[in-house]
Formats: sequence, structure tokens, C-alpha cells
Amino acid sequence: MKSDRLLSILLLLQTRGRVPARELADRLEVSVRTVYRDIEALSASGVPVYAERGRHGGIELLAGFRTDVTGLTADESRSLFVLAAQGTHAALGLDAALGSALRKVMAALPAPFRPAAEVTSRRVLVDATRWKGGPRRAVDLDVLQDAVFSDRRLRLRYRHGGDAEPRTYTVDPYGLVSKGGVWYLVADRRGGPRLFRADRVRSATLLPDPVRRRPGVELADVWEVLRRQVEERPGNVDVTVRVRRPRLDMFLRLHAASLAELPEDDGAGEWVTARLRLGSVRETRTLLAFGDALEVLAPAGAREEMAATAAAIGAVYEGG
Repeated sequence: MKSDRLLSILLLLQTRGRVPARELADRLEVSVRTVYRDIEALSASGVPVYAERGRHGGIELLAGFRTDVTGLTADESRSLFVLAAQGTHAALGLDAALGSALRKVMAALPAPFRPAAEVTSRRVLVDATRWKGGPRRAVDLDVLQDAVFSDRRLRLRYRHGGDAEPRTYTVDPYGLVSKGGVWYLVADRRGGPRLFRADRVRSATLLPDPVRRRPGVELADVWEVLRRQVEERPGNVDVTVRVRRPRLDMFLRLHAASLAELPEDDGAGEWVTARLRLGSVRETRTLLAFGDALEVLAPAGAREEMAATAAAIGAVYEGG
């Protein structure tokens, strides 16, 4: 609706200052011509908004102009009270601020929407942490936040999963991302995108140098590249297994990310055949957790890896 679009433009200009017409058009999924028509409509309604054309031009409000906007719809009001993740705001030191902000929003809501918003806050809960995730190292995001918000470079001492000792990196941060209850620092190192788990940062030092981000690149852009690299990383080994039917559901849950395709299951027989795409033959060792409820059928190297590992485990217990 046009009224929603006008409100969105007003909010963007209040929070961002001068915004290019093309950026407004892209955000609102309309043409630049439509944006200029909307600006004329805002101006005609008494909003002091103006546009400057040219390379460094854009659209902005008259300096000092502010307006209180309480024209939220019922669904928008309810959506504000579905908290994104338990612990996310606490990790950023924003739990108290969030509670205060929600109380202010509740007070500003149109009276008919308040009961629905209150019920939503009591009936819907999002917990992004995994079941049985195990103990995690405490994460201190203070220095990482300082770098992100002050646009400064960082020196990290960071331990990779397979390393015994941490390495030292100088990075240019774009921002912080919480994924599945885990915090990540998204940054450039030597001009290329890198992802750092916050719980593997052994120390972080804020440098006096200003951050050196790639022009026009935002956090969301870098995160999308890194996310796709992780999720679409090709496997090197196709492994065919068969799983006893009582353990099939657990197998599918634990190895969903490695499935080459969903197994064909006609509901009959003791075994179900599945195909996994793994990074290496050594990764088949994780399948030993299923004991005699799973058999690796191919390739031969994977069968040999399973047999050798099982024999080594047996030797440990026989020797004890």
C-alpha cells in the first residue's frame, strides 16, 4: 500500500539521513520515478523533505525534523514481541535495553493492539540453541562489538578447530552474526571474506587504524557469500550405507546436512539404503556410533576405514 511505503520512506530518512533515490527504490521494490512521486506526496502533506540530484545527491529531511510514528498494524505490533533468540541480547549486554524498549513500544501501541501483542510475548518463544549442544566456552563480545561500532581494525589470536595453538590475524570487521546460537565475527582479511567463531577467539585487540572495508559491501553481502561457501561446500566422497529401520529417523536427523538425496523408502524390509556426500573417507568414522545398525556398502576405501577403526577400538578394550 502507498501509505505503508510513505511511512517506510519517512522512517528510513529519519534513521539514515540522506539516502540515494536508487537505494530507496531497491529497498521498497519500486521504480525511482515512484520514489520521487512519493517524495512529492510527503512534501504536500507537510513533511519537510527535499531531493538533490547529481552524483552525491539524495533525498533527506530538513535538519532537526522528527516525528513519532505509532501507526503500526496489528501483525507488526505482534511481530515485535517475538524475541529472536534466548541469550542473544544478553550476549550483547542489551537484555535490559530490550525489556525497556518493548515496554515503551507497548505503551505507544494503539489500544486495540496491546492485548494481542501481550499474548504473543507469553505464547511464542524462540530458542535458537540446539538440544544437547554440550558446554561451550564463554564468549566475550565486548571488544568485537567495539570494533564493529567504532569502525576500527582488530588483531585476533584465534584457534582453528584442528590447531593446537592460536594464530594471529589482523582483520577488518563488518559485523557480528548469531547463527544457531553461535556468534560469528564477519570480517575481511587481506581483502577477502573470513568467518571467525567468537568462542574460538583467544584474545582481541582494538587497533587505532580505521577499518578497511570493500567499497559498497555490507555485512549482509559478506555473510551471504560465507554462508553459501559453508552450506554448498562440495563433498569429495560419495558413501553408500544401509541403515536398520528402527535407527533410520535418528540417522536422518544426525546426517541431514550430508545426505546426497533423500533415501527411497517403501516402508518394507529391515534395511534402508542411503547415500552420503562426505568431505573425506575419514569422516565415515562418525558412522560407528550406529554400531551394527549401519553398514557401509561403498566405496571400498570407506569400508576399509570403518573396519580398521573398529578393529583399533576392539584392540583397546581387549588390551584393557
